[in-house]
Amino acid sequence: MLYFDNAATGGRKPDCVCRAVRACVEGSCANPGRGGHAAALAQAENVLRARGLLCRFFGAERAERVIFTKNCTEALNMALFGAVRAYAHRYTRARPHIVTTAMEHNSVLRPLFAMQRAGEISLTVLPLSDGTVPPERIAAAVNAQTLLVACTLASNVTGAAIDAAALRRLLPERVFLVADGAQACGHLPVDMQKAGIDALCVAGHKGMQGIQGAGALLLSSRFDPAPFAYGGTGSMSFDENMPPFFPDRLEAGTLSCPAIASLAEGALYLLPRRKRIAQHLLSLTACLKTGLEQIGGVRVYGQPNACGILSFSAENMQSDLFAQALSDEYGIAVRGGLHCAPLMHKGLGTAECGLVRAGLSEYETEADIHVFLSAVRALAGRG
Repeated sequence: MLYFDNAATGGRKPDCVCRAVRACVEGSCANPGRGGHAAALAQAENVLRARGLLCRFFGAERAERVIFTKNCTEALNMALFGAVRAYAHRYTRARPHIVTTAMEHNSVLRPLFAMQRAGEISLTVLPLSDGTVPPERIAAAVNAQTLLVACTLASNVTGAAIDAAALRRLLPERVFLVADGAQACGHLPVDMQKAGIDALCVAGHKGMQGIQGAGALLLSSRFDPAPFAYGGTGSMSFDENMPPFFPDRLEAGTLSCPAIASLAEGALYLLPRRKRIAQHLLSLTACLKTGLEQIGGVRVYGQPNACGILSFSAENMQSDLFAQALSDEYGIAVRGGLHCAPLMHKGLGTAECGLVRAGLSEYETEADIHVFLSAVRALAGRG
């Protein structure tokens, strides 16, 4: 199979990541923070090392504010619901206001719409402008009641990016910045302190090279969301509340040590290779865009980018059927449909039929691109 669905989940993992997961599973599967025996302490040391590594990788402030989650969706829910619960008392005359964009994934939109329906927040969703939302328009939507801005660092439909550092410079200091890094992390350089990000939500199983079940929420020192889930932490067991300190405050229940090991090893793998991989993906998406634009009946959405994402539509076939035909007839994996980003598709005018998305990784080559283009050309040429 030619795997072009890496924007959903990385299809191939580096050997070092696989070895790290295997070592964690085949060794002692002890529970970190739940015992004083040697095996539990060893796992706790591994988790602590992973926190420090991610803290450095993303330019965060403090390792204890690296919270491990099962995916980016959980991290976003923690940040968004947690912020409203923690800071709603500041807004005595009106509900907290949140600003977001039409570029967002449902992992951002659905939590915000749920709180809006419940009367917990007021919400502004900014429409697209030429396939993106400029930082100036986001900042202009902020008012005296604005608690936070939530935005993606890279669209999962087109790869279009929002410059978090430019946005932060335009925002009032009191407004928190929550960033969805699902597609950007591992592909684009992200430095929380330089960009002024208060909550960075990370997917471990895409550009970060980890396995499913790996995710993280990294917090600035000034952002203290309320607990999202409640349960055992291995600390302060007599207290009926979650511990007041991080990471225990937000990490309820047993951590997935194999997933954390994969995320840490993925970060180590990327450190010396990230620039080379980004350049490779920029080159591949440029090649793909040029080839697709030469096929009759095909329209391309997006520009060459280091996230490896490019989408297209075909006049003769709905996107999910086109994707299915690529799989059934050519053994090529892509994704059709709306990609859990309905407002992005509405803004692009593709909500009815969706788009076919190609998500590339470092393992694809220009030869693979030409195989893909040949298949697309054949399918697009059908009556």
